[in-house]
Amino acid sequence: MAEPKSQKRQVKLELPRDPSAIYSNMVMITHNANEVIFDFIQVMPNDDRARLQKRVIMTPTHSKLFLNALQENIAKYEASHGALTTPPRPTLADQLFGAVKPADDDDE
Repeated sequence: MAEPKSQKRQVKLELPRDPSAIYSNMVMITHNANEVIFDFIQVMPNDDRARLQKRVIMTPTHSKLFLNALQENIAKYEASHGALTTPPRPTLADQLFGAVKPADDDDE
């Protein structure tokens, strides 16, 4: 019995003449049982508004494949350009109580 050949699907990528691009410096990620939703947002200095630029919806499986591809590309970037640093993430306590200031001890 002959073994079935594995067929690789070849997809021809079609690019528009002038592809549009968006700038995003923030992303909110939510999910339900069937989808992972990426809301790409732009926040500008001195502006209290955050503008949704694009929403991308993927299956959980495709989201994990995207994560793997992104990790692989970040590793390649860092190998060429050096390690990236990110600011520390606030703790839950910082988020909940960061605006609460301790009372001055000078009042005693």
